[in-house]
This record gives sequence, structure tokens and C-alpha cells, in this order.
Amino acid sequence: MWSYFARRVVIGIPTLWAVITVCFFLMRLTPGGPFDAEAPVPPEVLANLRARYHLDDPLWRQYVDYIINLLQGDFGPSFKYHDFSITTLIAQGLPVSMQNGAAALLLAILIGVPLGIFAALAQNTRRDYIISAGAMTGIVIPNFIMGQVLILVFGVWLKDSVLHLPAGGWNDGALPNRILPVFCLAVPYIAYLVRITRGSMIEVLRANYVRTARAKGLPFRLVVLRHALKSALMPVVTFLGPATAFLLTGSMVVETIFQIPGIGRYFVQGALNRDYTLVMAVTILSAGLVIVMNLIVDLIYSFLDPRVRYDERAP
Repeated sequence: MWSYFARRVVIGIPTLWAVITVCFFLMRLTPGGPFDAEAPVPPEVLANLRARYHLDDPLWRQYVDYIINLLQGDFGPSFKYHDFSITTLIAQGLPVSMQNGAAALLLAILIGVPLGIFAALAQNTRRDYIISAGAMTGIVIPNFIMGQVLILVFGVWLKDSVLHLPAGGWNDGALPNRILPVFCLAVPYIAYLVRITRGSMIEVLRANYVRTARAKGLPFRLVVLRHALKSALMPVVTFLGPATAFLLTGSMVVETIFQIPGIGRYFVQGALNRDYTLVMAVTILSAGLVIVMNLIVDLIYSFLDPRVRYDERAP
């Protein structure tokens, strides 16, 4: 197990380096720059700005300097937020995104997985059809539509009732300000987990070892919880790996709609403003978290399925 863990860590380093390299050169080679604006900047000012941020250096030199600074934990200065470094912006936005993302992930698991199991245990019944229809509805409705509907209902129509909720803003993480964005984040993941859990559970219930357990007279509830559930959760865990990385690093659409100062909103603003260092920092964090979550998912496999072994000495 530990040798497998070490190998995956070693493989993850060049993978992350490749992501950094591709993103760095793609951003630099795309037409335009961080100082292009509707009002043209005088050539003298533009030259000074490019010299200040070393954008007039050869591209290979910019890349080498960026990698060296990155190895020292320095993401560089922001081209648009002149009073803040990228590290400061990440330190401000990442905790907000992680709080909302963790809450949305927990809500999705607590609702989506049980609903998927209930639907699978009542396959082709009214309960199955209702749950499946609700899941498909949650999948096809995009976040930007869901967010606007929630704001309209709870922020406008119910303004004078006890169900009124703020239509946006963070307010230092007050609970009323969290409810709508967390629910908006969680809805599509609840829907996906319902579909994945339902399909996986139906397949596992038809497996030979489950049929054998039921033929031996074990209670159906015990068969589901002890024998079928672990195997049925394998696809769920696979889905939750990259989903967790996406949620914890912030949803760009949701944070923009609800005006939440998270890292996802910074990514949108950085892309619009061509803020190279800000976009690179968010990309590196997202890629690193995806690599870590995929490793965690692989390790969880060995606990869910005893047939999965990472020991090289195993037959």
C-alpha cells in the first residue's frame, strides 16, 4: 500500500508540472494581455508596466522565473488587484469556497446516496419513477438557471415571509447567506449521485454473491447493508473524487451569481481581466486537488472491495 502511495505521489508531480506548463504557454500565446483595455494605455506607460511585471522578457525566461518562484511558494503578483498578492487573494477566497463546497458535498451525499438506494430497491415502481424523474430534472437544469430561480423565489417573492433569504453576499459567513448558494451547488450533485447509486445498486443486487446470500436466508436488509452496499458505492466514490475537487475549489457560476468572494469568482474575474498569475494559481490548486482526490479514491477502493490490492507481492 505504501509503495503504491509513493509511486502515485511521484507520478503526480510531473502530471502537475505538465498542467502548469501547458496553461502557462497557452495563456501567454493567446492574443491580448492583462493591460489591454477599452481605453488604450500610452505606449510609455505600457512599456513600464510590462517591464514592472517582466512581461517584456523572453517567454522561456518568464517560464523559468515562474517555476522558480512557484517552488518557493510564491504565486506572483496580481496584475489587476495591485494591493494584493496572489497568495493573499487565495488565502481570502479558498476558505470561503471550501466551506460552501464541503457543505454542498455533505448535503449531496446525505440526500443523493439514500435516494439512489431507495429507488434501486423499488425498481420500476412509482417510487423509482418519481425519484428518477427528480434526478433527471436536477441534472438538466444548469446552475445559473437554478440560482436565478432561487433568488427570485426566496429573495423576491418571499421577501415579507419567514422564508426570506438573502439574494447574495457573504456577510462574514452568516447562515442565511450560505443556504441558497450551498443548495444551488448541491442540487446537480444530488441528482448525479441518485442516478449513479441507483444504477450501481441494481447491478450489484443481481450479482451471484448477493443471490447466494439471499438464498441462504439472510434478511434482505442485512444483505443490502453488509454485502451489496460496499460494492455499489465504488462508482459513487469514483464520481466523488473529481466532484470534491471541483466543489472545494469553488463553483465559478454560483459564486458569481450570489456575489460570494470565493476562489471561483476570482477565477472568472482573472480570466476576464487576463490576470495571468491569478488564473494560474487557481488552475494549479484545482489540478493539485484533483490529483490528490484521485489518489484518495484509489485508496478507498481497497477498503470497499477486498479484491482490490495494491501490494506488488500479492498474487
